Amino acid sequence: MFSRAIVRQPSENFADGLTSVDLGMPHLETALEQHRGYCEALVRCSLTLTELEADPRYPDSTFVEDTAILAGKCAVITNPGAESRKGETVGIAETLSVHYPKLERILPPGTVDGGDVCQIDRHFLIGISDRTNEAGAGQLSGFLNAAGFTSSHVDIRGIEGLLHLKSGLTYLGDGRIVVADALVGRPEFEGYETVRVPAGEEYAANCIRVNDHVLFAAGFPELRKRLVGLGYDLIELEMSEFEKMDGGLSCLSLRF
Repeated sequence: MFSRAIVRQPSENFADGLTSVDLGMPHLETALEQHRGYCEALVRCSLTLTELEADPRYPDSTFVEDTAILAGKCAVITNPGAESRKGETVGIAETLSVHYPKLERILPPGTVDGGDVCQIDRHFLIGISDRTNEAGAGQLSGFLNAAGFTSSHVDIRGIEGLLHLKSGLTYLGDGRIVVADALVGRPEFEGYETVRVPAGEEYAANCIRVNDHVLFAAGFPELRKRLVGLGYDLIELEMSEFEKMDGGLSCLSLRF
């Protein structure tokens, strides 16, 4: 169960951030409205929010998930894989220091983006990607192991459409994962019940279980039907402006 979340409002230069997709220029006012809806959904899930001010020095800084890994009493400040994002960790570390007496850190040459890290109960899947390298994944595994967790690495380099591991994977609890076609059949996911994402709805693979609800991107009816049929209580949220910037639902908060 989560009780808190850290979020950061999109900055006025949000459209200057990194993206690998060509879905048009994001509209700031719409992004702000969608972000407000996201924050309201977290409150509805019984979370207390720490809302950080927009930081125009870092156009991608609304995607706070990439800056830290939180697991029980273990907090690891990452070293983002994109050079333009490395400074984002300073403010996040200051915020987390209120809640965690000790902060571990990923050090160069290691890089880790939080979007590549999927927690499945006491085990962590760490994606090796263009943003998270083997050195960083190794450091993170060491910190997690010391905190009593296990981990394994999933190489997703070269898989089209996957910026991060969690671009195509979500853990829903109870041994069940949502998996995009690009990851179906991987040996790392053996033993889990899988909910396969329909073709054309890949963006919706990045949904998040928050206590008794599942936050879900609006506009993906087939996957929605499958999850509702499994008994999940979905909160559907408009995410069009964040999709334009490679961002998903999990990216917009640090939940603990």
